[in-house]
Amino acid sequence: MDRLDWTSIATQLDSEGYALLPGLLDAGRARNVARRITTAGGDFSSPLETWHAELHRRLPVIANRWNEILGRDERYSVDRMREQCHPSRLGEGDHIPLHQHEGERVFPLQIVTLLSEPGHDFQGGEFVMTERRPRMQSRPMVLPLKLGDAAIIATAERPFKGSGGYYRVNLKHAISRVLGGERIGLELSFHDAL
Repeated sequence: MDRLDWTSIATQLDSEGYALLPGLLDAGRARNVARRITTAGGDFSSPLETWHAELHRRLPVIANRWNEILGRDERYSVDRMREQCHPSRLGEGDHIPLHQHEGERVFPLQIVTLLSEPGHDFQGGEFVMTERRPRMQSRPMVLPLKLGDAAIIATAERPFKGSGGYYRVNLKHAISRVLGGERIGLELSFHDAL
């Protein structure tokens, strides 16, 4: 986390609704977490603990700026953020349909991490996002995640600056059908524990 350029991350989130974090976990650590997922669920907090302090410090700043731009009164606080870790293990033919996390206390950013290697451990299984802007067709995006890569993504909506000012765009994410092998990943979401 120390080597990440948070100015660039915030800029990419503002322009695309996601920011790639290549090699956040080295290959050995990513495979170790994947092994724990495949053997009785395991404990997923340890590989993510080194991220917590930095994420809890940086992400509310971006989320609060978005809320201010969108005219929302809600502000997020580091001490109220709670995370939920959701492992995913998809075999041949499996997929995760387009969805978004919504609700009053859902934090507007989340982290996704890939713990297996595309083209080697599995085929297909791309991480896909769609963005719906008012009066326009949905824009599909494929995030080119590799083993150990992570991405910060918008949970449901984000501000977008158009010619007439800022407006909200709606985002969803999915994992396309796995064509062979096994795809393993983690999704770290946050909520505001009032």
